[in-house]
Amino acid sequence: MEELNAQSQTATHMTAPGLASALTIRVIGGPTAALELGGLRLLTDPTFSPAGVHESAPGRPLTKTEDPAFGIDAVGPIDVVLLSHDQHADNLDPAGREILADTPLTLTTESAAHRLGGTACGLASWQHVVVARPDGGTLKITAVPARHGPEGCEPLTGDVTGFVLRGAGLPTVYVSGDNASLDIVHEIADQVGTINVALLFAGAARTSLFDGAPLTLTSTDAATAARLLGVRWAVPLHVRGWTHFSEGPQDVRTAFEAAGLTDRLRSVDPGESVTL
Repeated sequence: MEELNAQSQTATHMTAPGLASALTIRVIGGPTAALELGGLRLLTDPTFSPAGVHESAPGRPLTKTEDPAFGIDAVGPIDVVLLSHDQHADNLDPAGREILADTPLTLTTESAAHRLGGTACGLASWQHVVVARPDGGTLKITAVPARHGPEGCEPLTGDVTGFVLRGAGLPTVYVSGDNASLDIVHEIADQVGTINVALLFAGAARTSLFDGAPLTLTSTDAATAARLLGVRWAVPLHVRGWTHFSEGPQDVRTAFEAAGLTDRLRSVDPGESVTL
């Protein structure tokens, strides 16, 4: 894929040995976080609308219970949006859609790119783009599989993607997107190798679909995913702010404690940041 030029809180620094640069994660709410990596600023699943009811599809409203911790003006210019999918308001709400028009590059599924147009670039699983970093290096962004519910859910929930970010001197980062499958996590671990930081969408989202089966990782699944990936740090996103998230931050902490993985968990509340 083409190589693209891109632009470039106080937090505790925990940079892994041997890495020249760190990852800073600033959580905005729901699945939305601003990532600073290699001089680039990336944004996951933009949700900047206020609390309220937002329709994802005709007859399928989703209720947002929290305003974003801050607006897009407080984030600064975005180089790349990492959009797991465009079908659901808890991953791309009305205000989030407006942000895409001002973003140089939005990476997402092929079907979402077709619907969105503009700067959206669709990637099939295991395709990648290479983005130029201000320091002269590059960041390779690879689309990885995700499944938004139980096996066979795709006709109803649609295509979804996750992402892996890699570059010389940088931590390797996995962004799960709305994935509910540990088999897929295992596949990613086998294909990618060492992953330093995993941003896991872990709120066990549930609706009336599939008799209430989880549409994203449960807290227990998130802990298992962290173990499968061998990560140094797991950062839960998509765990609060919408009524259909059936598990929250405390459930994640309890699951990681039960799995003996408390030392790998970094919980970050909306409005806060951490550097890893």
